[in-house]
Amino acid sequence: MTPAPGASSGVGGDASARWLGHGVLLGVKLSLLLRFGSLALMADALGSAVLLLTGLSGLVLARWSDPRPDRDHPYGHTKVQAIASLAITVVLIWALLELLQAGLQPLWTGSGVRPWPTAGLLLLIPLALAQLALLGWHRLLAWSTVLVLLAMAVGPALPLPGLEPAVALLIAALVLRDRLATLRQQLPWLLDQIALAPEAIHQAAMDVPGVLNCHDIASRGVRGQQIFIDMHMVVDATDLPTAHRITELVEERLAAQFGPVRCTIHLEPREYASAAITFKGTHG
Repeated sequence: MTPAPGASSGVGGDASARWLGHGVLLGVKLSLLLRFGSLALMADALGSAVLLLTGLSGLVLARWSDPRPDRDHPYGHTKVQAIASLAITVVLIWALLELLQAGLQPLWTGSGVRPWPTAGLLLLIPLALAQLALLGWHRLLAWSTVLVLLAMAVGPALPLPGLEPAVALLIAALVLRDRLATLRQQLPWLLDQIALAPEAIHQAAMDVPGVLNCHDIASRGVRGQQIFIDMHMVVDATDLPTAHRITELVEERLAAQFGPVRCTIHLEPREYASAAITFKGTHG
């Protein structure tokens, strides 16, 4: 996700160093790929390329994904990151389809793993350790270079034709799994999915003195960055200044509880009170 405005420079510096590390790993993998060739290493390099693109898009697009509104974008720019993530996923799927085509042919023909020179295998060892350090031992994608190393070192000695393309397809599946998990975090921005449970918003609003009823609540955005809330409200006031002050207190309560919010409150007379907190439709 895009860091909120005002994030510490230390965190940004750590992120820059991490993505620089991914760039170095990708460069070494591409060098080995050009020198020795390997479908498994190609899939591994593709995974590193996706990680690097994701990091670079976050760093480069941070200035354009500001949640604060302006004249041309009154709802902010938070969808920039989601659109970039969707574009990376489309490119990845295209590359994986090419890899799938290249990987299935050796499996059909039963060709084995080509022996790698010892120098190439020795270079894969520090690459595997570096990737585990960057991504963490708990992530499956961190073990992709280890899988390549095992396929290249053990494959030629085993009667397992097609081991290398099989490992390539396995790594490709891990890359796609990792990418889709990231995309699932971005899609709610594009689909305007609710940012907060309407019941939580209702409870916070009803806790403000003077609020008699709150209904038809909707929210979208990103918690911690910017949330847009719409609601209909009945307040215990007979004059506009008092009613306005109550709505200001509601917005202050919501901001204190949920972070930055922009709240649009439609005031209604008492006979318009409703028990319908939120909306219902074909999806629930």
